[in-house]
Amino acid sequence: MCGLTGFIWNSDSKISHVARSLDLMTDAINHRGPDSEGSWINEKDCISFGHKRLSVLDLTSAGSQPMFSNSKRYIIVFNGEIYNHNTLRDLLNKEIVWNGHSDTETLLACFEHWGVDKTLENLVGMYAIALYDSVEKALYLVRDRMGEKPLYYGWNNSVFLFGSELKAIKSFPGFKGVVDRSALSLYLKYDYVPAPFSIYKGIKKLPQGSYIKIKMNSGRWDSKQILDPIEYWSLRDVALSGQSNVSKKSNEHRLIDKLDDVLSKSIEQQMISDVPLGVFLSGGVDSSLVASLMQKNSMDKIQTYTVGFNERSYNEAEYAKKVALHLGTEHTELYISPEQAINVIPKLPLIYDEPFADSSQIPTFLVSEMAKKHVTVAISGDGGDELFGGYNRYTMACKIWKYVEKTPFFVRKALSKGITSVSPRIWESLGSSIPQRLNITHPGDKAYKFADILLASEIGDVYNRLVSHWENSCDIVIGCNNINKPIYESHFTNDEHNMMFLDSVTYLPDDILTKVDRASMASSLETRAPFLSHKVVEFAWNLPLDIKIRDSKGKWIVRKVLDKYVPNKLIDRPKMGFGIPIDSWLRGPLKDWAESLLDESRLKSEGFFHPEPIRKIWAEHLSEQRNWHHHLWSILMFQAWLEQQVDIS
Repeated sequence: MCGLTGFIWNSDSKISHVARSLDLMTDAINHRGPDSEGSWINEKDCISFGHKRLSVLDLTSAGSQPMFSNSKRYIIVFNGEIYNHNTLRDLLNKEIVWNGHSDTETLLACFEHWGVDKTLENLVGMYAIALYDSVEKALYLVRDRMGEKPLYYGWNNSVFLFGSELKAIKSFPGFKGVVDRSALSLYLKYDYVPAPFSIYKGIKKLPQGSYIKIKMNSGRWDSKQILDPIEYWSLRDVALSGQSNVSKKSNEHRLIDKLDDVLSKSIEQQMISDVPLGVFLSGGVDSSLVASLMQKNSMDKIQTYTVGFNERSYNEAEYAKKVALHLGTEHTELYISPEQAINVIPKLPLIYDEPFADSSQIPTFLVSEMAKKHVTVAISGDGGDELFGGYNRYTMACKIWKYVEKTPFFVRKALSKGITSVSPRIWESLGSSIPQRLNITHPGDKAYKFADILLASEIGDVYNRLVSHWENSCDIVIGCNNINKPIYESHFTNDEHNMMFLDSVTYLPDDILTKVDRASMASSLETRAPFLSHKVVEFAWNLPLDIKIRDSKGKWIVRKVLDKYVPNKLIDRPKMGFGIPIDSWLRGPLKDWAESLLDESRLKSEGFFHPEPIRKIWAEHLSEQRNWHHHLWSILMFQAWLEQQVDIS
C-alpha cells in the first residue's frame, strides 16, 4: 500500500520549481507510505511522478517506485496489491530476468508484454496506477474494479494534477480550490461526495473499473482533451450477465461449498505478505467468516482487533470476543471513551481531505490506530452486505412498498401528517416498550422516516428516501445548481437486486471504502477486503435472490458457510452499525464545538449555507424535540473541513 501523485505541464507553463512542487505534493501523503519515497521528472516530456511507499511485498530496494520496465518504455507509480502476481509471472515470457519479487515489477512486465487492456483484464487485486508510455507519449490513470483505492485528477489552469488523495493536489503551489456547490449539495444528501465529483470544481474522482488516457500531441499536453473514463470492467455487465444465467433449480449445498471455496481462495491470496497481518473482527457475520477462513488457512493464531463502547446499544465488542475465543485467535480489544473519540474529531478534516460525514469514521480510525501497533496489514469483511443482501433497507423498502403502493395517496398523506403531528418524544417513550434485544434505537426518528416514506411515488423513491439525509439539500446550499437527480435505476427483475447494485457502485466505494482507506492509511495501515475480489463478486451475481435473502434475513448463504466454523448462537442477533453516540455527545461534550461552527453570523459570512434551517434543527436537537444528529454531523464536518482550508470561494 502506498501513495502516488504527479503532474504534467507544458514547457511554457509557469512552473518555476518542478522538483519542489513535486516534493510538496509527495510529502503531503507521507502517511500512506512512510517506509521510503521516490520521484521521477522528465522535463523533455513535461511529466513527473512522486511516490510514498508502505513496504508490504519485497521489502528491499527492488520494490521501490517509481519503477521502469526492463525496456524503459514504461514507468509506473502504483498504490495497492496484485494478489495473483505470482501467477501472472508464470504466464509471462520465461526468459524475463526478475530483479525482485514485487508485484510492481510484475505489473510493468505485464504492461510491456500484453499492453494496458489485456493486463487489466488479468489482474486480481486492488490498485490505483499512474503509468507513462514513453513511446506513445501517453499517461494512463487506472482504478481497480470495485473502487478500493482512490485516485483524483484534474486540470488546474494549464497543469494536470493527480494523486491518491486531494491533499497531494492541494499542495501544488498556486492550486486554487473552488468549492463545487452542487457537489456540496450531493454531500449533504448522502454524507459523502459521490464519484465522479470531488468537493472542488475541476477535480474528479476516477470511477471504479475504469482508466483515463491523455496523449501528448505535437509535443504538447492538450488541456482541452475530454477525459472520459474508459470502462475496462463493468459491474453492471457482470451483474446483468450473472442474473440472466441464474438457474431456478440451484443445488443449495453445492452453492454453499462453492462460496466457501471462492472466498477461501480470495482470503488465501490476500494473506500473502512479507509483514504481519491481522483482521478487523466486529463479531458480525462477514468479519467472523473472514476471521474463520483466515484461521483455517493459518498454522499460527491470527490476530484479531475490535473496538467497543460502554453504551450497550452501540457495543459489539462482547460478541467479537466470543467469536475470537471460539476460533482461538490472538484477540485485542479497545473500549473507546467519549474523550478518545472526541480527540479524533479535529483530525477528521485532514484525514478525509474533503467533507465526509459517516460518523463510524471515528471508531474505524481508532481500531486502525490500535491494529497498526501490531500489524501492517488488516483484512476486513467489507462488501458482504452489498453483495449478499445484508442491509435492512433491502427487505424494509420492499415490505413497506408492498403495502404503501396499495394505499391511495390521499390516505398515505393523511397518515404521514398524523405521524408527524405526534412529538418525537412521545414516539421515543412508546419505543421504550420495544424489547432491547431488537436493538431499535431512536424510534422517534424511525417513525418520522416512515412518515416520509409514505409520500414516496414508487419503490425507487422509497430507496432514495432511505439513503438520503438532507433530502432537499439544494435548498440548504446557497448557489446550488440542482443535480440531485434520483440515483435509482431498474436493471433487474427484483428490487432487492436493484438496491444492492446501486449500493455497490455508490455507497460502497464512496462511503465504506473511502472511510476505511483514509482511516487506515492515516495510521499507515494497509487494509484488504476479500469479499471484493472480482471472482467473489461475479459468483455473488450468479446467485438467485433467495440464496441471499430468505425469510426477510440477508446473507443467507454467507451465514450457512459461517455455520461450518462458528456456532449460530454467537452470531444470530439484529444487525448493528459501527456507529457512535453522536446524538448525545452533541448535547454534551461536543455542544460548544458545534455551537461555534453553527453560529448564525459565521454561516452568513461564509456564504455556503442558508442559516435558518440549520439553526432550527440545532435548537430542536438541543431541546431533544428531535434527534437531528445525522443532518447536523454532515454540516459540522463541512464546517470543520472549511475551517482548515485557505483560498476557498
